Amino acid sequence: MARLFMLLAVLLAAAPLPARAGGGVLVMNSNEATLSVLDLAGRRELGRIPVLRQPHHWALTPDGRDLLVGDTLGNALFVLDPATFAVRRQIPLSDPYQLGFSPDGRFLVVNGLSRAQVDVYEPGTYRLIRRFPLRSMPSHLAFAPDGSAVFVSLQGTGMLAAIDLRKMEVAWEKPVGNTPAGVLWLNGRVLVANMGSADVAVVDPADGRVERLVPTGKGAHQLFLSPDGKRLYVTNRLDYHSVTVLDPATLTVLRRYVVPGGPDDLAFAPDGTVWLTMRLSNKVAVLDPASGAVEGIPVGRAPHGIFLNPAATIPAAMAAR
Repeated sequence: MARLFMLLAVLLAAAPLPARAGGGVLVMNSNEATLSVLDLAGRRELGRIPVLRQPHHWALTPDGRDLLVGDTLGNALFVLDPATFAVRRQIPLSDPYQLGFSPDGRFLVVNGLSRAQVDVYEPGTYRLIRRFPLRSMPSHLAFAPDGSAVFVSLQGTGMLAAIDLRKMEVAWEKPVGNTPAGVLWLNGRVLVANMGSADVAVVDPADGRVERLVPTGKGAHQLFLSPDGKRLYVTNRLDYHSVTVLDPATLTVLRRYVVPGGPDDLAFAPDGTVWLTMRLSNKVAVLDPASGAVEGIPVGRAPHGIFLNPAATIPAAMAAR
């Protein structure tokens, strides 16, 4: 039955249907094997695209032509059109949990959380270049701006690993906190959100030394820099289900928002709102940073990754639902 749904989705994507403009949002429902398609302007779910087993995160190819969605337990990459969310093809790939392209476009790095591996692929061909066995739950990743290194959080060991992409070797593994998750390069340092110790570690990328810890909230999970570079958002899944906003220059707290339902990943809309997946309430929250008001949109079970395209056009067959 799942294969039949996939075939219908592919046929629908290939059909020359009229489209509805207004922007779209794609949400990875990790406990439902579906992708929710949302109307950005109307703030409602239009439909769901079936995948295999467990989608989590996405990456846009350097040329912007393909949107890759990793299905971890399905061991597959789904290649979508980022403008219509139509499924183009499916690529067999081992445990694609978190994924990203190096800034120089030379590599696609894929974290295999379940299989305790980090894989480096050649973009386009998706040929495996090198596999790094890294103990216990490689989770999130961030690159050095020049593409020379990738930094990977290891949730099961409390470590952060640095992989030298020029030498293709692990440069170091150092402790950064309890249950590290989100990773972000900022102002010459690597920031790591520690879910178990309610803080963000500031790490020297040269040697992995933790320079300071910035308290944010229990369950600190992911970090996102606003498009204007003036605010750093940290989602705290367990501390009153909150979002902490830091000054990127000083890492001092600017504001906290209460966003019930376990905020996880987020995306920024052109109107200034922040769209967040709520892992524990099966919703997407739309946050108005000025007022703090939150609007909930029901989606699938355990929504995780979220991709927002204000220029997306939704096929008329889906938009009519």
